[in-house]
Amino acid sequence: MAKPGTTAKDDGPRHVAIIMDGNGRWATQRGRPRLFGHQAGARRVREIVEACPDLGVDYLTVFAFSTENWKRTQSEVAGLMNLFRRYITREAKALKANDVCVRFIGDRVRLDKKLVAMMDELEALTANCQTVNLTIAINYGGRDEVARATKRLARDVAAGKLDPEAVDEETLPKYLDTCVLPDPDLVIRTSGEARISNFLLWQSAYSEYEFIDTLWPDFSADEFRSVVGGFGTRERRFGAVVA
Repeated sequence: MAKPGTTAKDDGPRHVAIIMDGNGRWATQRGRPRLFGHQAGARRVREIVEACPDLGVDYLTVFAFSTENWKRTQSEVAGLMNLFRRYITREAKALKANDVCVRFIGDRVRLDKKLVAMMDELEALTANCQTVNLTIAINYGGRDEVARATKRLARDVAAGKLDPEAVDEETLPKYLDTCVLPDPDLVIRTSGEARISNFLLWQSAYSEYEFIDTLWPDFSADEFRSVVGGFGTRERRFGAVVA
């Protein structure tokens, strides 16, 4: 869990998480199918990842597919799953070359076995990369993550590996999908919606939020720099009173 006072370059955020919203509306505005917007959104990810090193952003987490997104039409879900496979195939070499370590979070049980194998391969390929840590949330929901973590914790208690009296707020994070990551300093949501949509519920307890009107496919590296640059002007108290 990230500790108060941890800062990146120029007091900027070390870990930025993004709810990439607005792909469908972006496509609809252009008279194109929703999947066209998702394709444009996937291309935008590369630009944002490439901007991270110069901004001092070591960790970038993006919300690609939620546990609730299965409610969308079968054709859109199938198109998104195909898009994920194509993204991994197309971007793997570039991610490795740019020293980007990729991790996936979320429940993989419901995902196609071929996609899961590709995810595993990309994680292994980039495991030793260090410049940027890119975490992609697929079939992820904050409540689902906490429920799965709680089950793992309960199994350790039942097995005698964990004393229930020793469980505190520092214990559960060790069982979360994000156990190896610091908490996000800044959470950005594009498209003008002002809600967190079940994303990193535990981890974002003390995160700063920025809600941007720009639709995700139009969210440029320049706008990302502007948002990250504004982070240093915020006073983060973590519940304390500053004299």
